[in-house]
Order: sequence, then structure tokens, then C-alpha cells
Amino acid sequence: MEEQMRENKLRNLMEKDRPTLGTRVLIPWPGVMEFLGHTNEYDYVEFLSEYAPYDLHDFDNFARAAELTDMSSMIKIDQEPRTYLAERALMAGIQNILFVDIRNAEDAREAVNAVRAEPDGINGIRMDRRREYVGVHSTAEDHVRMCEDAVVALMIEKESAVENLEDILAVEGVDMVQFGPADYSLSLGKPGKTDHPEVKKAEEKVIQTALGMDVRPRAEIRTPEDAERYIDMGVTDFSLETDVRILYGWWKKNGADLNEILSDI
Repeated sequence: MEEQMRENKLRNLMEKDRPTLGTRVLIPWPGVMEFLGHTNEYDYVEFLSEYAPYDLHDFDNFARAAELTDMSSMIKIDQEPRTYLAERALMAGIQNILFVDIRNAEDAREAVNAVRAEPDGINGIRMDRRREYVGVHSTAEDHVRMCEDAVVALMIEKESAVENLEDILAVEGVDMVQFGPADYSLSLGKPGKTDHPEVKKAEEKVIQTALGMDVRPRAEIRTPEDAERYIDMGVTDFSLETDVRILYGWWKKNGADLNEILSDI
């Protein structure tokens, strides 16, 4: 019996013009996805494969775990081989793709084409992969819909991307953009100076231009209080913190506090 195709919660919320909240993980253990789902607070979880060690089996297991929850899944993939990784992730069941290191409209078109099914894109049917196991998991029509539903998000994190911003945002199929202050400061020759006025000015340009061109700007934040500045600018899509930074912060603070107590023994 064919399984009913799973809804893409992130896409559905965006089409209803509702706010969205995600969080980011580098740890590909499916259990992390499951207990995040138990919080009932997040619309999707993003696997930062650009930074994390993984193999292709992790894509399958990450997607399986997401399907046990009420959350969508997203993956942030490396610049190269982005087409291959996007296609593998989608066929594993990961629903949305964030592409890094976009520099111009050609890069944006390549990203969109990697996600969409033929004839609009280049994604073909792969009957031997998880989403389409010999036609049992989904139909050909499901395949097309899955590719159409996938949210295509782009990192705007290069000086050239900001310079070419309007052309990038005009590419049909670009759904969301995320400004990357760390890489942008590096491309300016000001590595690490994410609070530099030029970086802040570029971030504001990306957000306001995206809103004006009907593309959703997302903000990555560390605390709920950080959202206020972005909400004032019109942002409604947020990604809240990263698993390893949360763990490091807890271990650092509480380890130091306990060591101070132990120093008196």
C-alpha cells in the first residue's frame, strides 16, 4: 500500500503567511530530533551538514526521526557538490534545503534547479532511494509535489551576493534568505567584525530588499530577546540557537561554578 505523502510544515506556514521557528543541530543522532519534537515548540529542525561529520545514512535517519514528530526538516549543505547533496537529501526525505555561498543569480538558479523536478528543474525520479522505494513510499506525482514544496533558502553572506541581491531575489523559486554576518565580514576583509557598521548596513539591506521583493528573510538568533530588533524590521522567520553552542555554554558556566565551590574544599 502506498504511504500518504507527509506535509511540509514549513512550506504550509509560509504559504499562510505565518511566523516560523526553527533550531539548528550539528549532532546527527536521530534522538536529538525526537526529543526536540517532544518540546512541541519548533516548526522545523535544520541539520548543519556544512559543519558536521556525517554519512548518507544520517540523511535517511534524520528524515525518519523528523517524520515521528510534528516538525519539518531542513539541511544546510556545502557549496560543492551542492546539486548532489540537495538531491540526496531530498530523496532521503529531508524537506527543505539551505544553500550556502551564493554569489550571483546564476548560483541562485542552480540552487533552485537542484531542488525542483524536471522539466522545471533537474531532479529526476530515483526509485532506489528512501523517498521512492520502488514506488512504495511515494508516487511520481508525490515526487513532483515534494520538489515543489521544498523551501529553497539561500545564504547571503558574500560581498558579491549583496551587490547582486536584487538579481538573486528575482530568481523564480527562491523562497527564503538568511544573512551571514561572519562570512560577510570575512569577504569584506574584516574577519570576525560582525558588528561593524558595514556588516549591519548590509544585513538591513538584505532584510528590507527581501521583504520588498516578497522573499522571506530569516534571522538566526541566540535568545528570544534577540528577535525584537528583527521583528521591528518586519522579520517573522527565526532560527533559535545551535545544539553545540547550547551544550558548550552550559558546560562552561556550570563547570566553572562547580570548580569554584570545589576550590574551597
